[in-house]
Amino acid sequence: MKAVLVSKEEAEIARQRLFSEDALDKTRKLVKKKGFVEIPVKETFATTDFDLIEQVKPEYYIRNKTLGDILDITEEEEKFIPSGWQILGDIIILSLKKEIEHRKAEIGKGLLSLYPRCKTVLLDRGIAGRMRQPEREIIAGKGTETVHKENGCLFKLDAMRIMYSRGNLAERRRMSELGRGETLVDMFAGIGYFSIPMAVHSKPEKIFAIEINPVAFGYLKENIMLNGVGDIIEPVAGDCSIATPCGIAHRVIMGYLDAHEYLEYGIRALLPGGILHYHEAVPEVIERRPFLRLIEAANKQGRKAKILEMRRIKKYSPGVWHVVVDVVVD
Repeated sequence: MKAVLVSKEEAEIARQRLFSEDALDKTRKLVKKKGFVEIPVKETFATTDFDLIEQVKPEYYIRNKTLGDILDITEEEEKFIPSGWQILGDIIILSLKKEIEHRKAEIGKGLLSLYPRCKTVLLDRGIAGRMRQPEREIIAGKGTETVHKENGCLFKLDAMRIMYSRGNLAERRRMSELGRGETLVDMFAGIGYFSIPMAVHSKPEKIFAIEINPVAFGYLKENIMLNGVGDIIEPVAGDCSIATPCGIAHRVIMGYLDAHEYLEYGIRALLPGGILHYHEAVPEVIERRPFLRLIEAANKQGRKAKILEMRRIKKYSPGVWHVVVDVVVD
């Protein structure tokens, strides 16, 4: 049985990444051995990024009830039952194949019986528009506002109106260790996905968090208060092409996947030697595209960009990856 071997300190970030890539074998437990952790993976998983081992003594979970056990469905329908879903606070979010969507109400009730602490189940149909608003439907329960806890931070949101990606957890954790004593600009800040954990854990001097969506901006302000970081984060309502300050930042976060048109504003915000964390959805066949965009945008302003690192965060769609590029701009 295959497993990935990582240090104890790297285990949670590795687990989240493997989860986002649908590589985890959820029938087996993580095994701790002498400062290392064996994370079970599917037999089809292949990697060059991790140490892959054969588990000598795998430990299995006791099988719990599943949706298939609860629902009265045909053998044909059973193969379309979802095997996974997202839980934010006390809200369950799932996607359904069209072949089983006619059973959505029963599936919603079944999930609430599996998770009695949860109050609502939402059917997710993707995102739409420039502000990446979710298209969702309540299929069981009521109430869509919740408080989600992650990495020691609290995030209040309306899951019907706001996106929250669990697949980005490793990147949010990494960012929460950066920026101590610095001035930061968080473009496309949303409800504080990066600003809040950075303010809570790494204690920057100042974070300017810019958000154009009025719903997200309202929750950003609430989350600043909820986490007690009003002395660090200054929320700024507006379009990043207008509201981004110039020449003040040691570090700029551009966490919006269609942000390439705003690169000039992110670069202008940086002090010489500042670092830009740039997110993009990139097809595998043109994986160098973010590098070229960053270098070109810096050159247009008479500045130079030096690429530090590119990280794959998760699969965005078939053949397309959500990546983050870290770059120093002189």
